[in-house]
Amino acid sequence: MSCSVAVSNSPVFSPSSSLFCSKPSIISSSPESLSLSLSHLKPSNSSTTSSCSSPSAAASSSSSPSSPFRLRLPKPPTVFSASSSASSTSPNGTVLKRKRPARLDIPVSSLTFAVPPTPSAAARDLVEAEEDGFGVYCKRGRREYMEDRYTAGNNLRGEHKLAFFGIFDGHGGAKAAEFAANNLQKNVLDEVIVRDEDDVEEAVKRGYLNTDSDFLKEDLHGGSCCVTALIRNGNLVVSNAGDCRAVISRGGVAEALTSDHRPSREDERDRIESLGGYVDLCRGVWRIQGSLAVSRGIGDRHLKQWVTAEPETKVLRIEPEHDLLILASDGLWDKV
Repeated sequence: MSCSVAVSNSPVFSPSSSLFCSKPSIISSSPESLSLSLSHLKPSNSSTTSSCSSPSAAASSSSSPSSPFRLRLPKPPTVFSASSSASSTSPNGTVLKRKRPARLDIPVSSLTFAVPPTPSAAARDLVEAEEDGFGVYCKRGRREYMEDRYTAGNNLRGEHKLAFFGIFDGHGGAKAAEFAANNLQKNVLDEVIVRDEDDVEEAVKRGYLNTDSDFLKEDLHGGSCCVTALIRNGNLVVSNAGDCRAVISRGGVAEALTSDHRPSREDERDRIESLGGYVDLCRGVWRIQGSLAVSRGIGDRHLKQWVTAEPETKVLRIEPEHDLLILASDGLWDKV
């Protein structure tokens, strides 16, 4: 699956930008905001209804011809006669008609082994949004459920040139990605507003760590890689934790602004081993404790000793030759 945000030059980087108009922040945590203005993206509740309904409702649904569960019953011996009718004749001359046995209603819910998707899962399979100065595209890949989330907002905190964009790639479920999409922007801006501009890297770092700490206090599981872009007063602040990436176009030439945090990186492997962990190769992929293929991110409480939420941050001044900024999860970089 992949999720990406593209920020174009003309409205974002120019002082008279139409991007920084008074519009509400777009956060992809709820099904309503994910569907945006696309009327054709409507969640499908049919599969959920059949698998999550009461036993009586499930029983009635299983009796339909489309039910995947069928029971074969042995047929009674057929009495052959010269005629081709389906009836047979008894010795006393009366016609005996075979009665069809009653259908057995098998509740479908008792035969399901996977966790049914939420009613909004279908709406999250494909998301397309286009706003002034940026666009969003998310599509579920080969996984059963969409686990990526995004956030995008401009004209934040009453500042005309303050914007925040983020991509969150969940693993082990979408809870961590949803939590980050709902809270990381606020936590970062809370730190940025009260600090000097020269201390913006530390402000973003504290925002990431605070979000991770808040998530671990909840009774939630899973983790999420993150890449964010903060635009303030003509400066671009790009941060990442995990394997989500940011790429900027400078005069038509792509330039990477982030580096993936994977256990295969020498510095990441050294950090993990110095903390008592280990990194090994599992089916061609380097993993922490034989489990996780990324070394930084929000969540992952069972590996928190080695998986840090501390991001790497790069700050640059927005120049006229900067054409386009792309933030995306590994679904784009590795698959598309």
